[in-house]
Amino acid sequence: MKLYELEVITRRFKKFDFVSRARRIENNTIELTLDRDRSYFFNMTRGHSLIYKAPSQRPLQGYNAPFDTLLHSLVSASRLIDIEILGGDRVMRLTLSPKSSYKNKIIYLQFEFTGKNTNAILIDESGVIIEALRHIDADSSFRVIRPGIELLDIPPHDRVADSSDIDHTIDIDSVDNYLEDIYLKIETKRLQELKKQKLATISKKSQKLTKLLSNLPDQERLSELEREYKIYANLILANLYQIKPYDKRLETYDFDGDPITINLPKDIKVNRMSDYYFNLSKRAKNKAVNIHIERENLESKKLFYDNIYHSIKQAKTPYELELLVPKRAKSQRKKERLKDGELFWIEDYKVFVGRNSNENQKLLEMAKSNDLWMHIRDMRSSHVIIRTDKQNLPSSVIEAAAKLCVDFSTKNAGEYEVDYTKRKFVKVQEGSSVLYNKYETIRVRKEGIEIRE
Repeated sequence: MKLYELEVITRRFKKFDFVSRARRIENNTIELTLDRDRSYFFNMTRGHSLIYKAPSQRPLQGYNAPFDTLLHSLVSASRLIDIEILGGDRVMRLTLSPKSSYKNKIIYLQFEFTGKNTNAILIDESGVIIEALRHIDADSSFRVIRPGIELLDIPPHDRVADSSDIDHTIDIDSVDNYLEDIYLKIETKRLQELKKQKLATISKKSQKLTKLLSNLPDQERLSELEREYKIYANLILANLYQIKPYDKRLETYDFDGDPITINLPKDIKVNRMSDYYFNLSKRAKNKAVNIHIERENLESKKLFYDNIYHSIKQAKTPYELELLVPKRAKSQRKKERLKDGELFWIEDYKVFVGRNSNENQKLLEMAKSNDLWMHIRDMRSSHVIIRTDKQNLPSSVIEAAAKLCVDFSTKNAGEYEVDYTKRKFVKVQEGSSVLYNKYETIRVRKEGIEIRE
C-alpha cells in the first residue's frame, strides 16, 4: 500500500476503542474486527500487501500455529490504546492492552507493508518479539524475526515522493468506502482466477471419464470375443499334438473346414495354451454381462463432475469455490485416500460425498453410528456423511455440507430440502435406498438458471 493510504487509514482507526476479534482467515490474511462489527483485513502477501474492509469471513481452514494462538489470546477482546505509523515508513503499529492481563500490560501488533520485510509481528513492551506471521533466520536477513529476539528497526531508505503521495487524498469519512472498493476489486479478480483454475481441474476429470466411456467395449463385441476365444481354445486342444514349444502360431482348419491362424501366447507351456484362451473367453463373457454396470458407474461419476462444473460457474465467493474444489490437502491430510466417493474438509471436519448409488452404499457401510448422514428429500441425490467423532457439529458445517449435497446432485436451480440425521437412525433397504427417522431438515437455495424437465 502507499504511505498516504496507510496514514489516512491510521487516522480512521484511531476512532475505534477496542479489537473484538483477531484471527487468520487465509495463509497471509488477518482479520481484525474493531468495535464488534467492523471487520478489516490485512493481506500480508509479499509484494501485494494491502488493507480492505469486508463482512466477517469464515476461515478456509483452521489455523493453530503459535502465532494464531497468541493472536487470539492477546489481541482478541483487547483495548486499542493507540495506532501510529512508524518512522515515516509503511509500518503500522497498534498499541493494545490485552483483556487477559491482570495488570496494565501493553503489547504491540505491528504490520509491515515493506516489500521483502512484509510481516505481522506481536511485540512486548521491551521491543522483544512474542511471535510473528513469518519467521526470518540470520541466513536470510540481518533482521532476525523469531520469538525472544529484540526486533530491529527496518533500515531507512530514501523515498522519492511521487504524485500519488501528494495529490491523491482520501477523506477520513470515506475510508470505509475506499477499503470496500478495494475488496470488491480483489474479490472480482480473485473469483475469476479461481473459477478458471477450478473449472480447468473439473473439466480435466470429466474429459478423462468421457475418454473411458468412449473406450468401453461394445457388449456385442465382447460376446463375439467370448465365442472367438472359446473356438481358439478348442482348436488348440484338438491340435495339441502338432504344436511345438517354439511355435508362434498355429495354422489349421476351424470346425467348418475353413483355414485359420491362431497366434500362440508367449512364455506359456503348450499344454496350458488352451487354458489361456478359455480364461480370455470367460473374462469377455463376464465383462459383457457387467459392462452396463461399469458404464452406469462412469456416467454417474461424469454427471457428478458436470454438476460441480455448473456449480463452480454459479459460485459467487471464493469460499464457495474452495468447498467445491478444495486446494491440495495439507501434509497431514495427503495420506487420506477415499476409494469410494470424494473427501472434503469443512472447518476441519471430514465430509464424504458419494458420486453414485454404489458409492452411496459404500459410504453408508463405512459411516460410524454417530456420524451425520444427509440426503435431498424426495429425489435421487448424493449421500453425504460428516464424520463427527461424537462432537456436536457447528451449524455452519451442516449448512455447507447441505449445499455440497445439492450442488453435487443437480444442476437445476431452486429450493431443496435436505434431510439429515445420525447414521444409526438410517436403515438400508436395498442398495443405497434407505428409511430414516429422528431427522431434521435444512432448506438450500441453489442459484442459477432454473431448468425444468
